[in-house]
Amino acid sequence: MVELAQGTWVVIANGEKALFMENITDAEDPNLVVVSVEESDGPRTKSSDRAGRRFDTAPHQKSAVEESNWKTHAKSLFVQDVADLLNRKGLKGAYKRLVLVASPHVLGLLRRRLHSEVLGKVVAEVDKTLTNHPLHKVEQVLRQRLAPAT
Repeated sequence: MVELAQGTWVVIANGEKALFMENITDAEDPNLVVVSVEESDGPRTKSSDRAGRRFDTAPHQKSAVEESNWKTHAKSLFVQDVADLLNRKGLKGAYKRLVLVASPHVLGLLRRRLHSEVLGKVVAEVDKTLTNHPLHKVEQVLRQRLAPAT
């Protein structure tokens, strides 16, 4: 069982929003308080609705070029920003324990971008998207997921 001890940070993230929370009570009855909410500005540039084309070397031949996926790129940049913030705060000692809650894809992106010292503070990962759930639901899910198996 992973204890959600007092002072543990819980970060719930997706590619567009991140909630930074701290448990202000003990592990028996966690009480999460939102410390910060970060939201993505979204893609800064919109792509056209049609894939590009390029001319081949042979006469009268063209090839399609795959359209850039700006939304995916914006999500990746946002996850990088979340990791940067966690790295800065973690290396300064703002938290000693960290629980990450996100989809498996976002968890993977975060893991790759977190400093090794910050990764050492991760006590649990929950592969679930909870960014738009109320706090009482988040606390309930964490209690269930982090409870010992019986």
